[in-house]
Amino acid sequence: MQKRITCALIILHSVIVVVALSQQKSKAWTIEEILSAKFALKSLSSAQWIDSGKRFSYLQTDSGTLVRSLYTYTVAGGKRDRAIDGAALSTVTRSTPFRIGSYQWSADGEYILLTGVLPARRTKTGGAFGVFSVKTRSFRLLSDPSTDQAIIKPSPDGSKIGFVRSNDLYVMDVQTGRETQLTFDGSGVIINGKFDWVYEEEFEIIDGWEWSPDSKRIAFWRLDQSAVPTFPLVRYPDDDAHAVVEMEHYPKAGDPNSIVKIGVVNVEKGEATWLNLGANTDIYIPRIKWTNAPEILSIQRLNRGQDTLDLMLANVVNGSVKTILTETDPDWIDVHDDLAFLKESQQFLWTSFRDGFTHIYLFTLDGSLVRQLTKGDWDVTQVVGVDERARRVYFLGTEASPLERHLYSVRFDGTGLHRLSEEPGWHSVSFAPDCAVYLDTYSSMEIPTTVTLRAVDGKRVGTIVSNSTTVYGEYPMGTHEFFSFTTSDGLSLNGWMIKPPVFNPAKRYPVLMYAYGVGNQTVTNQWRGTMYLWWQLLAQRGYIIVSVDGRGTEGRGKRFRQASFRHLGVPETKDQIEATKYLARLPFVDGSRIGISGSSGGGYLTLMAMTFGADYFKTGIAVSGISNHKFYDSIWTERYMDSPQENPEGYKETSPITYASKLKGNLLIIHGTVDDNVHWQNTIVLVNELVRQNKQVQTMFYPGRAHGIHGANATRHWFTLMTDFILEKL
Repeated sequence: MQKRITCALIILHSVIVVVALSQQKSKAWTIEEILSAKFALKSLSSAQWIDSGKRFSYLQTDSGTLVRSLYTYTVAGGKRDRAIDGAALSTVTRSTPFRIGSYQWSADGEYILLTGVLPARRTKTGGAFGVFSVKTRSFRLLSDPSTDQAIIKPSPDGSKIGFVRSNDLYVMDVQTGRETQLTFDGSGVIINGKFDWVYEEEFEIIDGWEWSPDSKRIAFWRLDQSAVPTFPLVRYPDDDAHAVVEMEHYPKAGDPNSIVKIGVVNVEKGEATWLNLGANTDIYIPRIKWTNAPEILSIQRLNRGQDTLDLMLANVVNGSVKTILTETDPDWIDVHDDLAFLKESQQFLWTSFRDGFTHIYLFTLDGSLVRQLTKGDWDVTQVVGVDERARRVYFLGTEASPLERHLYSVRFDGTGLHRLSEEPGWHSVSFAPDCAVYLDTYSSMEIPTTVTLRAVDGKRVGTIVSNSTTVYGEYPMGTHEFFSFTTSDGLSLNGWMIKPPVFNPAKRYPVLMYAYGVGNQTVTNQWRGTMYLWWQLLAQRGYIIVSVDGRGTEGRGKRFRQASFRHLGVPETKDQIEATKYLARLPFVDGSRIGISGSSGGGYLTLMAMTFGADYFKTGIAVSGISNHKFYDSIWTERYMDSPQENPEGYKETSPITYASKLKGNLLIIHGTVDDNVHWQNTIVLVNELVRQNKQVQTMFYPGRAHGIHGANATRHWFTLMTDFILEKL
């Protein structure tokens, strides 16, 4: 009897302790809380190395006035100084101060080029610009504030500033302010020095021109989009009876693309040389880059099928072009920025998928392979530094885990592979020019974004930015853990899970899966910001949150990445179905209450799950999702699917519209009406088919909102909408 009483007291004491701990963290998560400034993360904005790596500069916004100022940080000693007081800049007009949008230091450090956007004239392209003298600490406005400029850059010698205005290239003399126009055919269809929508989006490139190393020439893209079909984006102003129609040049899969040319213009003479890119004009030029020789420009030429990439060297004096390296792949080639021309030898570094994983290779300038520097069943994800004196390359990779990104170095001879980052999680790195120090930005699912300054051996020199977790102390936090399982065809897949704060393993919980797929990992050991807090809100209300990376996602080599070629979305959906089967076998999961949600690519995957995989998902929320790949753009879609003309059955097989009759669960579809990325057309056509099939579905459209749904309370509205839908339907 005494033993039973003792056990009862121990149990009672444990319950009291649990209740006490719960009461200490009993504050309920709300939508207003997770979107509040309370949880906004500090960051290091627009960091640039100066003084050969002895200092770096960055922008910081005053929380009260929202004015941005420029600061510097001295590596030796850690001193911070305000270089430019944003509030003290001279005014553009009598009533409106110049607001810093971005900045660039001249190479000699004598001035800082400042670009600003007037609050009343916000555009995607930019605004006024001027120079701030470091010596006199004075600001001189150089451009007319009533005009918009883009891609504004100082020349390497600091004497001139180049920019794009009205789709034409200009240069300005810094001393005199005199402008010289370099191209003259810019229009609504001819673009010089910038890009059309699809290049920016799918090749992730904005800067459409480059100074030569000697400041004498500018190499630039010229795009002719006159043959590219247009798509209407319709706005309905609150105070106007008439709609406003914006016509967007948007090549859908199989459509004509912009015709691209590469020109090189002599800045003093104004003469342009057009480089010979070959007879075929149905190509892409995703990258150009000057070599160390001011007369030699490198060009990457990609065929329309995106399975052959040529690296070419062009002599800009006589216009001759030669191919030095060709990459081919039966599926597709991923464009990258990992091209580094070595200054002290006639060699260059390059990454390739050629052995089944992305690795670093060393070539001579005639294209001969010297050696492969890295090897193994893991991927190099980015080259971040090259130290020619030490003969080392620094890079990020997945050698430790595909769930993380770590910093490594390797010698030019392929020996001495060494991992520098120690903290578990996701690292991104910015090296000083001399590779003596670097900035390491990292986070994990337990640590919000942290920025540290480190020596080249990885040792911490100082902490630049940190975000405390104490702000979350009063809220109950669900535990998160990583897991893996094996599919029915023997493939291991990775996932993570967030359990409710007070978890009872004897209870069966509903599950909400978070998906993206189609190239992007979601199962990563990094901080997820607002989404993570929303998942915690749902966990507090009794839901398990799960994410699984299926085939097609990054970090696990070529075979895993390209498993869905020509039937993009089907293997990914099957792997999400495999995940539901695994979850349903867990004793604490209610297999009849599994839902799925996602945005963009995740919106598409959700639509596939709720139709193609209708037997496995009770509820789904699809935000801004594709309903048929033929409605999406040419570059992205044809990379993975080929064109609709080449692969008609693949387009039908991968469309949720094809499986609309199978829908049986609760589906909420959300879309912005002026989404210029995944057009609202996708939702309209799918819903029309669901109506024909007599399938009930809930929809929510956000007037005037684009691909990212925000502004005028939209973010709070759709988070509330999704939460209510899950609580009711799952």
